[in-house]
Amino acid sequence: MLVGLLVAACTHTQRTPAAWSPNVDATTYRNPIIFADYSDPDVVRVGNDFYMTASSFTSFPGLPILHSRDLVNWRLIAHALPTFPDSAFDVPQHGNGVWAPSIRYHDGRYHIYWGDPDRGIYVVRARDPHGPWDAPILVKQARGWIDPAPLWDSDGNVYLVHAFANSRAGIKSVLHVAPLSADGLRVIGDDRLVFDGRAHHPTIEGPKFYKRDGYYYIFAPAGGVPTGWQTVLRSRSVYGPYEDRIVLEQGRTEVNGPHQGAWIETSPGEDWFVHFQDRGAYGRIVHLEPMAWRDGWPVIGRDDEGDGRGNPVRTHRKPAVAGGDAETAVPQTTDTFDGRELGLQWQWQANPRAEWWSLSARPGWLRLSAEPMPADISNLWPVPSLLLQKFPAPAFTSTTRMSFDSLRSGERAGLIVMGLDYAYLAVRRTSAGAELAQMRVRDADRGGTEQGVSVPLTGSSVFLRVSVSAGGTCRFAWSADGMRFTELGEPFTAREGKWIGAKVGLFAVARRDETRGGYADFDALVVAPPD
Repeated sequence: MLVGLLVAACTHTQRTPAAWSPNVDATTYRNPIIFADYSDPDVVRVGNDFYMTASSFTSFPGLPILHSRDLVNWRLIAHALPTFPDSAFDVPQHGNGVWAPSIRYHDGRYHIYWGDPDRGIYVVRARDPHGPWDAPILVKQARGWIDPAPLWDSDGNVYLVHAFANSRAGIKSVLHVAPLSADGLRVIGDDRLVFDGRAHHPTIEGPKFYKRDGYYYIFAPAGGVPTGWQTVLRSRSVYGPYEDRIVLEQGRTEVNGPHQGAWIETSPGEDWFVHFQDRGAYGRIVHLEPMAWRDGWPVIGRDDEGDGRGNPVRTHRKPAVAGGDAETAVPQTTDTFDGRELGLQWQWQANPRAEWWSLSARPGWLRLSAEPMPADISNLWPVPSLLLQKFPAPAFTSTTRMSFDSLRSGERAGLIVMGLDYAYLAVRRTSAGAELAQMRVRDADRGGTEQGVSVPLTGSSVFLRVSVSAGGTCRFAWSADGMRFTELGEPFTAREGKWIGAKVGLFAVARRDETRGGYADFDALVVAPPD
């Protein structure tokens, strides 16, 4: 039945089910609410709507905007950073770029601040979260300033809290606060140390700034991404001194290092906390925790021992929200390529160029041009024109039908799982004809070379599939008719990228000494639950 669903979706006649759902039933959710790599999530409520953004590093379009009506069901609606106006981002800069954004709504505008560890603190603004978003403004030129969050105080003053990247600034585990101009567009004074976590909260980072009942609060994770905890600081003065308390930790749960996120209050007055968990190849997936206030301190998650240190919940009652029941939703995955634009789930490895792709050359299909490989490279790690999306579930299948009769000799195109290690199933055109190759690379970031197997291929189109099982084990298979699939190559274990999870997607490339010429057409990419 699943094969039939996939074939139907590839011919644009039926919608496939989601590979992951956070909904247990109408009143209960399960974690993670998003089983995908939305790293460093931050959330703001405006009226009865919730908007989330997350780190995008050097994947573009960047700064994804997700929308929800209940904090459980989320859908992508836009990106705030289509490209970055710096030619340095025309090529991949894995792990650099957009780090740990914060989203706020003030004076009729949405603001997203983020830190670029090599350039400084930026902000983009919009009247509507769907866009258009203004061009980025450099709020503070600085090396090593990261993880910014603004606070518009009740007296009209504006502040920015931030952390430091040790790799650039030579320091970490401390938080600083700087004054901002009234419009929030520039730092107007020196930043000041407000908290030193080196003794008890090493690697404190990712701060979020709030004010409640006369206290300034800074929510900030510490202890490192895989094994840390959530710290909350509070003070009567914006510049401190700050008291500190651990309010969320792993405990006996399987949710390691509950890391940075956002405090949200719903319209009916409930408090909730969104954070991420690092799951290796799956990236930094998103959890939702209940939150309550006790003696002026937040308690996040389930506090069975009554010591103020909550633990993550597996399932819980859904938030009380205004506006009625929310629509069941997950971030988009399947794309039938029937629209005028690519689905919002897709990102390139660098600033995109229009000549890489077309949805109009063959309506209903995506055409990827076989882009020449950059000179002096040994694998696809430095290639900007890979079209990728996040892993959406612990187990899933991704299937595409590809027409390859317009590939030229020396060109290849297919389906890829990308990370520090990568593997793909692709058609290669040679002077002798077409062949199907299942190739893999270890340590792609260090110049690893491709190895694998290949078989001759006839015809002009082929179905390509990767099946991902728990633990990130990937099996590649192909089919001539979309019904009977044959595995090719050995199982491959997906590996995370630089600060991101593994991704799955499509590509077409030419030999580095070739000019642009051939192309491949893709009739949908269908993401579905496993067989």
